[in-house]
Amino acid sequence: MKILVCISHVPDTTSKINFTDGDSKFDTNGVQFVINPNDEFGLTRAMWFKEKQGASVDVINVGGAETEPTLRKALAIGADSAIRVNTPATDGFQVAKELAKVVKDGGYDLVIAGRESIDYNGGMVPGMLAELTDANFVTNCISLEVDGTNATAVREIDGGKETVSTALPLIIAGQKGLVEESDLRIPNMRGIMMARKKPLTVLEPSTSSSETTTVKFEKPAPKGAVTLVDADNLDELVNLLHNEAKVI
Repeated sequence: MKILVCISHVPDTTSKINFTDGDSKFDTNGVQFVINPNDEFGLTRAMWFKEKQGASVDVINVGGAETEPTLRKALAIGADSAIRVNTPATDGFQVAKELAKVVKDGGYDLVIAGRESIDYNGGMVPGMLAELTDANFVTNCISLEVDGTNATAVREIDGGKETVSTALPLIIAGQKGLVEESDLRIPNMRGIMMARKKPLTVLEPSTSSSETTTVKFEKPAPKGAVTLVDADNLDELVNLLHNEAKVI
């Protein structure tokens, strides 16, 4: 089985976010980047298929050279090789088109992507990728088993879970639950040393067109001051909720 894991290069959630050029560009100065958490669950599941079923595992990212340390970390975790499509990721459709060409050319049986990235939270790429490659698709995936060319997946739905049977080629949008958090892997020294020797292929983009442009970023408005009300002063609480908060 040939597996491709999509890796997003995202800011650590503890980083302080700022913008430049009239708030039209993200300021990367001082920001630490990590593997997107949803992708990390998928990568760990791919490692299980590699160890238990002899699958080969490639990782891919659409982005500039600055994303290569994140790909090297994925290699250190255990991926066999990495691919970087050498173009900035401008929107979900552009990323899906670039990924689709690699998937078709590479003949992958299973593509594991995160349900969404934690920077833009678009949640669009896996579904569009499945459409572009004419593959089966399972979103919100929290469990996956593969037996030959058949797969059984469990996904979260409103109020519960749904188990589905499908066939390869398959694309899943994974999330927390695909593996346990305690099973997530941290690169060890041997893995880091081996990652330096593993291939990282840089591909030029298949198209330079993009459907969107960024006009402006805007931070959420700061939260207002907190008003403390004595527990015995119910009249004041009702007054504030009615006249200021206007929720009753």
